[in-house]
Amino acid sequence: MHLVVAAWCAAVAGLLGLLVPRLVRALPEPAPDSPSATDKVPYADLAAAPGLLWKAALASAAAGAVVGGALGADWALLFLLYLCPVGVALGYVDWRLRLLPTALIRPSYLVVGVLVVAAGLLAGEPRRLLGALVGLAVLRALYWLLWRFTPGMGFGDVRLSGVIGLALGYLGAPALLVGGYAGFVLGVVLWVPMRLLRLTTDRSFPFGPFMLLGVLVGVVWQAVS
Repeated sequence: MHLVVAAWCAAVAGLLGLLVPRLVRALPEPAPDSPSATDKVPYADLAAAPGLLWKAALASAAAGAVVGGALGADWALLFLLYLCPVGVALGYVDWRLRLLPTALIRPSYLVVGVLVVAAGLLAGEPRRLLGALVGLAVLRALYWLLWRFTPGMGFGDVRLSGVIGLALGYLGAPALLVGGYAGFVLGVVLWVPMRLLRLTTDRSFPFGPFMLLGVLVGVVWQAVS
């Protein structure tokens, strides 16, 4: 494990995590006549939740420590550190509202895409860019099929899968396969005991947080494989 890089990434990601309440507060509310606006908690109220600032910073720092410790001084940290606070914000909103805001996912395609290109060129490995594109296409197609034929899956999961595919595909096939599949496994493994222990009474399934945790699993798997 790369302890120095892990500590540095934890510090950077933790500082970026302090921006999570602002990211949530800045999200545009759905139109009043939109189905998603029914009984929806305003984003401003979510952003003002007690303890969100330090909890988001801690979660983002933990994610940064994982990717830094697993990969060491790798150019992939450019986009992975970006995904730490953004992933925390997306996971938090999905957990509370059962939706993944397009306003945060759509610009992430551009940001992660640019950082992936920069990482590949700076590392002198442009072939990784092809892997990133393959990851985007494969994971988004898979989630589109699941959305099309599986009741209960939202299209926000499909949108998020493309960003995840870009990141994991850049790292390599092992990261893409394991990280993509880990989201499903974590969803089942963690959601069932949470229901049994009454840590949640909601029957709906916020899949986004588990997809994002799967990214960390994929990063670690790539590092040890």
